[in-house]
Amino acid sequence: MNLKTVLILLGLALATIFALVCVLLTRERTPSPCQRLPPQQEDVEDSQSLVFADLTAEEMSQVVRYLQGHLGVPLVEASRAEPSDNCIALVELQVPAKAEVLRFLDGAGARPPREALAVLYFGKQPEPNITELVVGPLPRPAYHRDVTVQKYGGRLPYHRRPTLAVEYKQIWGFLKSQVLPSAPAFMQQVLGYDGTNLAVVTAAPRGFQSGDRVTWFVLFQNVSGFFVHPVGLEVLVDHSSLDMSQWAVSRVFYNGQYYRDMAQLESAYVQGRMSVEKVRKVPWDGDFSSMRPRAPRAAQFPMQFEPQGPRYSVRNNRVLFQAWSFAFGVSVSRGLRLFDIRHQGERVAYEISVQEALSVYGSNCPAGMSTRYMDGSFGLGRYTSPLVPGVDCPYLATYVDTHSLSDSLKPQKRKASLCIFEHNLGSPLRRHYSNLQSLYYGGLVNSALVVRSIVTVGNYDYVWDFIFYQNGAMEGKVQATGYPSSSFLHGDGLRYGNRLWEHTLGTIHTHFVNYKVDLDVGGVKNSLVAHDMAFEVTRAPWSPEQQIERPQLTKKVLDTEDQAAFRLHSKVPRYIYFAANSKNKWGHQRGYRIQITSFAGDHMPEASSMERAISWARYQLAVTRRKEEEPTSTSIYNQNDPWTPTVSFADFINNETITNEDLVAWITAGFLHIPHSEDIPNTVTVGNSVGFLLRPYNYYDLDPSIYSHDGVFFTSEQDFTACEINPLACLPKTASCLPNFPPFTYDGFRNMSRL
Repeated sequence: MNLKTVLILLGLALATIFALVCVLLTRERTPSPCQRLPPQQEDVEDSQSLVFADLTAEEMSQVVRYLQGHLGVPLVEASRAEPSDNCIALVELQVPAKAEVLRFLDGAGARPPREALAVLYFGKQPEPNITELVVGPLPRPAYHRDVTVQKYGGRLPYHRRPTLAVEYKQIWGFLKSQVLPSAPAFMQQVLGYDGTNLAVVTAAPRGFQSGDRVTWFVLFQNVSGFFVHPVGLEVLVDHSSLDMSQWAVSRVFYNGQYYRDMAQLESAYVQGRMSVEKVRKVPWDGDFSSMRPRAPRAAQFPMQFEPQGPRYSVRNNRVLFQAWSFAFGVSVSRGLRLFDIRHQGERVAYEISVQEALSVYGSNCPAGMSTRYMDGSFGLGRYTSPLVPGVDCPYLATYVDTHSLSDSLKPQKRKASLCIFEHNLGSPLRRHYSNLQSLYYGGLVNSALVVRSIVTVGNYDYVWDFIFYQNGAMEGKVQATGYPSSSFLHGDGLRYGNRLWEHTLGTIHTHFVNYKVDLDVGGVKNSLVAHDMAFEVTRAPWSPEQQIERPQLTKKVLDTEDQAAFRLHSKVPRYIYFAANSKNKWGHQRGYRIQITSFAGDHMPEASSMERAISWARYQLAVTRRKEEEPTSTSIYNQNDPWTPTVSFADFINNETITNEDLVAWITAGFLHIPHSEDIPNTVTVGNSVGFLLRPYNYYDLDPSIYSHDGVFFTSEQDFTACEINPLACLPKTASCLPNFPPFTYDGFRNMSRL
């Protein structure tokens, strides 16, 4: 073997050895699968939370079967019902009375019977009406009772009923078959109408007085993001008659002009007596309104994962996280709600729930100027959206399916429509770096648990969050996104918003949301106390000739509901809290403080004929005595008859004493939205967030988060690179694992199928 061959073989051997070493080293650095550890908490009361659990699909079906067999009248499938039919509008959980539930949860009381609330439309009766029935006990119903008069003081007029999805379809069918064809030249030559390329959006409320059911419908190009593609045509339909053959057009509006009907509009067009603005036809993806990304893919966005598995548990409808526990559910009309919220085993709130979302619009077009959407009537739970992992919630969040029964005889399943996750906010909950005297660092990561649902009501998407922090604080927050509603830009339209595209006026509007917060601080009996600051002018004791202005703590007990009702523009004490009858170690009344984040202006002039229907929005905060007959701040029946509201929150406030009583805080937050060019293609959540915080105030003897397992502390004299001293030093090992990312799935395009 010659020397050249030897050198070649030696080189190959060295290369092989080098490659093997690289492989071995790489293997050592390759992350292993994450090892899941069970949550530290054990749940010994898991079954108790079921008293608040939403109805199962089977329970809903049992209620429907019972009603079909025991009411003595035929019930038509709501998705096919005419206004003159009887049908089931919705079925959901009837939450038991609080006193019954507390006896069950806290004492030896029996479990309250499980019942359902059914809302029925009786159109096929001599006096058509809306009836609410409580059906029970579940899962095998044996009785029902009519609670309508008990709840509302009388029968519910039929015209107040929330509009079923089928009624919108029937109105659109009426427009397509009878109304639009009466202006053939205009529809084809101006709007390019081919029978499929237009979509409609409803305005609400529907008229000017009780009994009206007259609705403006706005026409848009039927493309992706059609809400910002108005064509200038709006039609006022009178659909008050239960006989659909009697429906009629009351008025037509096009490009700033009003017409008696479509025939008159057609005549004006043919004779050249109208100003025409032809809208450029856009492709099916919406062009400027398309949410299709405009940039190529780049590096993956940051993600979070739990290297040792979730530190919370979800069983049935109960969640455990650190020192927190609570039950959750979703109301068809009001959306996300929590019950029996406890911290360190002690109940701090009985119920925290969304009540309503209100938007009041302005425009120089009829539908826009008359729109006051009360989204609870449409359904803040009914339109809960399936969630996209990695965007709507962290990819590895826990996703929960929900069920609802509305507009149908069969329940609907919405997969992954609620998510729960622990979120590292990327900031310290508390920290201190000591560079004076002793040298040390102490800190705690701000990691919180989030319960989220996202509701799409027409054009808007609302991201509803309840957030639980390690210091005993809790937050309710809503973020608005989706598409802005728009009008056709004409005349003095810029007085009512900004131009978003060639013919698109982004119309000015408000967002108001209302929450119910039933705090039980140290027990059911609480008082409302206000602390604030005032400057006290005094002489310096050591130098009497000098004056000092020193801040002084002011204290006041708010004794009545009138004192505790704070109007939108009034000054709310900066520390206002529910005070318990017990004291902490330092002699202070234990309390939970209410802190509101809001940018709300005026909701509506009180002189308006419909203001009483949304009178909850008068108050940024109102505290009332809790009453079973005042379960919600509004009603789903207020939208279609705001002039004679079924529930008027203003009536709750009647100067009753609120000292040492079971109290409820009603919180309103909101903001003004003037759509602008950056709302195209649609609105972002940044800056469009409001809500409230509940914070312990002398409730504990010290910050409870000091007992968190996440605390970091080390001194200058310690080896802060040692894992046993500093848990952050463990991360290169404990957090170097590969999480198990399940395959991406999404059922949002097929989840509307019946079970």
